Amino acid sequence: MTHSLRSRLRGLLALSPIAVFLLVYLAASIAAADFYKMPLSVAFIVAAIWAMATMPRSLSIAERIDTFSRGAANTNVLYMIWIFILAGAFSALASGTGAVAATVDMMLAVVPQQWVLPGLFLTACFISMSIGTSVGTIVALAPIACEFAADTGITTPLAVSVVLGGSFFGDNLSFISDTTIAATRSLGVKMNDKFKTNLWIAVPAALIALAIYVVLGIDNVNAAYEASSSASWLLVAPYLIVILLALTGVNVTLVLLAGIASCLAIAFATLSTTVVDMCAMMGDGIAGMSDLIIVTLLAAGLLEVISRNGGIDCIINWLTHRINGPRGAQASLAFLVSLVNVCTANNTIAIITVGKISSDIADRFRLDRRKAASILDTCSCIVQSALPYGAQTLLAAGLAKVAPVAFLPYLYYPAALALMTTIAIAFNYPRRYRKAA
Repeated sequence: MTHSLRSRLRGLLALSPIAVFLLVYLAASIAAADFYKMPLSVAFIVAAIWAMATMPRSLSIAERIDTFSRGAANTNVLYMIWIFILAGAFSALASGTGAVAATVDMMLAVVPQQWVLPGLFLTACFISMSIGTSVGTIVALAPIACEFAADTGITTPLAVSVVLGGSFFGDNLSFISDTTIAATRSLGVKMNDKFKTNLWIAVPAALIALAIYVVLGIDNVNAAYEASSSASWLLVAPYLIVILLALTGVNVTLVLLAGIASCLAIAFATLSTTVVDMCAMMGDGIAGMSDLIIVTLLAAGLLEVISRNGGIDCIINWLTHRINGPRGAQASLAFLVSLVNVCTANNTIAIITVGKISSDIADRFRLDRRKAASILDTCSCIVQSALPYGAQTLLAAGLAKVAPVAFLPYLYYPAALALMTTIAIAFNYPRRYRKAA
């Protein structure tokens, strides 16, 4: 057996846990005739066991588990879990104290019910653009979307998917987004240049999604709902505080702590609620996040094993041998960052991982680096929004209490973004960013 063939087989074996995960999840879901019944955690456990079994024979079981545990104990993963815990506590308190219901009531009093979906989408786009993070946007708006769904007759997955999709608008475009910073640094371009390039792709996609939401709003909203005129502005304060602090760039953990503190203060001042009752609400909210915390840990550990076995290197090496012309180079960049994103479940890490090879490809095929940076950022956001085990989807699912795959049929903005990206690559659109100067 040649060295090349052995290397290829090792690469396929390193990536095989992803196939095992998909096979287990899909097979069980098809057998049950319900894609919402199969727990992601079980599929990840099976894939994780297989992944550790494929590690080099020289490693003991303890060493294999240690590799898996290092991935699960990554500081970025644990930081995300802190956000999940605080988000669960805040969501439960906001619901228990009436903050969510009051916020929805007041918005419905000024926004025509048929415009609830486009209004949610535009709000998510604005907030995510302002704060540069999809996670912060989901924390602020997902509970409100759930209440909108309950009050207007829209399905919860549809309402929350509007927020999930809109949150990636800013994640892709914002100057303070991690993905923007990673893409521009990797390709050595100015942020405003990448922003201008990205606008030609993201804005048409947003307009397409907005038109869809207008039509869906007309067809799906229950017009019989009437907003209450007695809603209290004081109860709305926790969400106003969360949104305003997020817009000023305050760290999301501090934003959530401020939201929790404001809920507690309002509850003690206006409601006959004891400290024990408040703690019970927070405990229930945190417990509701347990499934997504487990999935996050399992996914992070699994992806660390895949990386340790050479799966990421295999993807990069395989793609660099199949580039043919400028369009092929752009398509390879898109496929490369997308596939690595699937393996890492983190769009920022995916961009950083492929940054050097992307820069080399841009130089070799004389690609406009602004266009290359835009492709990296946009494709990573498209894939991240659709991953059932991505942090944003898990967070939204936890807050909405639905299966992570429930959002997939309704991700209209990411689908429109994928369409515009395909057009941008196939037709060298926009023309001014066709090739390097």
